[in-house]
Parts: sequence; structure tokens; C-alpha cells
Amino acid sequence: MIQVNNVVKEFDGFRALDGVNMHVNKGAIYGLVGPNGAGKSTIIRHLTGVYRQDAGEVLVEGKEVFENRLVKAKIAYIPDELFYFLQADTMEMMRYYEGLYPTFDREMFFMLKEYFPTIDLKRNIRRLSKGMQKQVAFWLAICCKPEVLILDEPVDGLDPVMRRQIWSILMAQVAEREMTVVVSSHNLRELEDVCDHVGIMNKGKVIIERSLSDLQGNVSKIQVACEGEVPKLPEGFKVLHASNIGRVHTLIVRGNPEEAVEHMKKDAQKTIVDVLPLSLEEIFIYEMGGVDYEVKDFLL
Repeated sequence: MIQVNNVVKEFDGFRALDGVNMHVNKGAIYGLVGPNGAGKSTIIRHLTGVYRQDAGEVLVEGKEVFENRLVKAKIAYIPDELFYFLQADTMEMMRYYEGLYPTFDREMFFMLKEYFPTIDLKRNIRRLSKGMQKQVAFWLAICCKPEVLILDEPVDGLDPVMRRQIWSILMAQVAEREMTVVVSSHNLRELEDVCDHVGIMNKGKVIIERSLSDLQGNVSKIQVACEGEVPKLPEGFKVLHASNIGRVHTLIVRGNPEEAVEHMKKDAQKTIVDVLPLSLEEIFIYEMGGVDYEVKDFLL
């Protein structure tokens, strides 16, 4: 559905994107994560056709996005910083979106009103709270019935009940229409509940791109209780972090955990080995720990 091939973008000599490769399947919910300044917002502006790349390709269904009206008509975008016309209310913005998107569903708009009961359709949107403005943005974007929905820090400012409701509506659209969603967020615990694929960016590149299940199955926390030295890991395994308290050693390991446990139990006597699952947030911390960050033991 979405293909980003070797995309480069520079601003005044600074390379914001340095050969980005990214692939998003149709009907996927793709989480884009990374530290501040990694290039997430920059690549999103390429996906929406706001920026034109200096090199490489940005394709949706095999067609370039930049200055392509037919492709952009299939994309809805909710940025971190929302924009509304100065005097516009929700009804006026609805008519504006209806004029932009041939697929806009007016019937759906009024049907979804019950999910946004606090929104006064005739009140100036700029006088609404930040959270209510975000609700309007989701409401309008969903009614466009886009094939691709791109979100930048989407639920910032929403209360927990509304956050859950928004995700429920989006996931229903994904299931019903195979809508493709790309979401950039620092709330990794929330992404873990909704995403099926994850891309981790750093310094203008996507350094890891996998399904969430593969990512979680390939990085694990292994705790070893033993006397003496810790049993050796099999060849090809990488220790991302290691610490110990007394005889209990904790290893964050990249590789198949079952293979590691079997090997370590054979390597030493009187050894207790346990495998603990890692959250997406922990995986991100330890993967990035080997790149830029120093990971402290209190995270264990």
C-alpha cells in the first residue's frame, strides 16, 4: 500500500531523512516510533505530499504522492498541531471537507454525532478545548472514508474514555474497509494495544521494521539464578543489557528466547532460567540503548 524507497531530505545542509525505507501493507495499523528529532514528522509530511523528497520514492498504491490530487484524495491526515479556519464551526468544516473529499459520508457524520456528545456543531472550533478540537479532527477525518489515515500524536489531549472510543472507531474502520493507518506517537503502551506493525526511526532512518509479534518474540528479558558465572548464550545472540543483584542475573537478549534457555540450562548445573515478556516501550528503550541512549538499571 505504502512504499518509501531510499528517501533523502535535507534542510539547509542538515540531512533530516537519510535513505528512509518503509513499507506499510494495506489494512495494517503501523506504529512509527523513535526519539525526538529522528525524522518521524518529516517522513509523515512526505507521506501526505506536503514535502517533496530530494531523492528516492514515496508511493501509495504504486503512485507518487507529491502533487498528485488523485492519491491525496485517498489520504486523511491529523497533525499534532491542528488547523481550523478562524471563524469556522464544525458544520462549516464539515462542508469544507465534503467539498475536498469525494468519498465524504454526510450520513456517517450525523450518525457519529452520538459518539461526540460534548461538541456543539455551531460553536467556533477555536473556542473549544484542545481535546474537543482533536475530537472534531477525528470525526471529520473518519467521515472522509480515506484509504490511508495518517496520525501524528493522535490522542494527545484526549481523556481515557475518549481515547478508547477513538481507537475503537478507527479499528472498526480498519476491519470493515481495510483502511490503512500510520500513527506516530510517543505513547508506546497505547501503540502496543492497536498496532500490528512497528517501524523504529533514528537519525533519519528506519532502523527496525517488523510485525509487533516478531519484534516481541525476538527481544526478551532472561533472568538467571546461578552460582558462579552466568551460562553462555548460543552463537549469534546479542545481549542488549545486563545487570545482576546477588546471584540473580538479568539479560536483555536479542534472539529466540527458547533456544537461549535450553542452551543455558545445559551449560551449567543448579541454574534456574526464566523468560519474561517485554513491552514495546521496553523493546524501544533497549534497542535504542545501543544507539544513543544509556539505559539505567532502574528500568528493569
